[in-house]
Amino acid sequence: MDPTIPIQATQLAGTVAAHDFSIWGLFLQADLVVKSVMIILIASSVWCWAIIFDKWVTFKSLNSKSSKFETAFWSGEPLEKLFKRISAKPADPMSITFCSGMNEWKITTENHAAIDGDLRAGLQQRIDRVMSASITREIGILERYMTFLETVGSTAPFIGLFGTVWGIMNSFAAIAGSQNTSIAVVAPGIAEALFATAIGLVAAIPAVVAYNKFNTDLGRYQDRLDGFAAELSSILGRHLEQRGTGR
Repeated sequence: MDPTIPIQATQLAGTVAAHDFSIWGLFLQADLVVKSVMIILIASSVWCWAIIFDKWVTFKSLNSKSSKFETAFWSGEPLEKLFKRISAKPADPMSITFCSGMNEWKITTENHAAIDGDLRAGLQQRIDRVMSASITREIGILERYMTFLETVGSTAPFIGLFGTVWGIMNSFAAIAGSQNTSIAVVAPGIAEALFATAIGLVAAIPAVVAYNKFNTDLGRYQDRLDGFAAELSSILGRHLEQRGTGR
């Protein structure tokens, strides 16, 4: 029996034990480039979760406020009275859209005693334009930081993969330098490298899921605003026709 075998086994065991395979240990033992990749991915993940929480609260609040406004809008309360009550501080994009349309309507009707066909058509177009502009502006505000979620979701795995490739290159360089291909030499470097990919996936998966969900919610809310604007435009159009016929 070769007496060096127990000695080599003891050395390999000591080498494996010398490496900390915990999350914190893998981070501390990683190369500077791999550490930088990990820090970027962790910071991106934290920021993504902050955006996710903010968007979740925002959309929940918007849907609640819009439902409350729609209840008031269809309650039979005169539009002028509703406009006067909320115009000072509209609470959500739907009420802002309503106020923009009503404001255009009141400015023209208060300055013209009679609304003929040409004036009525021009006013109808202006009402539609100002409400469309309000919707576009409010949707643009709601889309804030959505690009960041999309970017992290699409690039984080590749950033993590870059850290993995770099770590594996360093591992092979260490193997070549030590001329030892034992698992004790290979395992620590491979573990550190793969840890970067794991962090990339941890950052990317929630970002992709959240982006898809919020993008769908945003599309539905925009459809809701467009539908409300069309209904309001029709109601104001009927008021203008009645005003033009003297009824």
